[in-house]
Amino acid sequence: MSRVALYEIAYGRSGDKGSDSNIGVIAYSDAGFQFLRDYLTTNKVKAYFKGLEPREVVRYELPNLGALNFILKGALSGGGSLSLRIDSQGKALGQALLEMMIDIPDEILYKAIKRGEVI
Repeated sequence: MSRVALYEIAYGRSGDKGSDSNIGVIAYSDAGFQFLRDYLTTNKVKAYFKGLEPREVVRYELPNLGALNFILKGALSGGGSLSLRIDSQGKALGQALLEMMIDIPDEILYKAIKRGEVI
């Protein structure tokens, strides 16, 4: 078992729409996607972003892309024009999620890391 940052097995894209943030997590490999499908639950994402107090986290699976898409409802405190937060845009939240530390079996990690990279 290894403890690594999520970015070792996936990359992300994120944005915002009003008060909601949209975070896509795209696995580098099918093995990584299969692991994330079971591991990266809405409860884990909601707990990770508990400081933003999302009302709800919704997850969509996109198996043809090897991706999971999360909507963090209400996480941006009204959005860019209403929030008093320094950075109320959702564009940075994808990178923040990729910093999450995950526990992953070594045999899956070996198949899931970005090709050509050694940890």
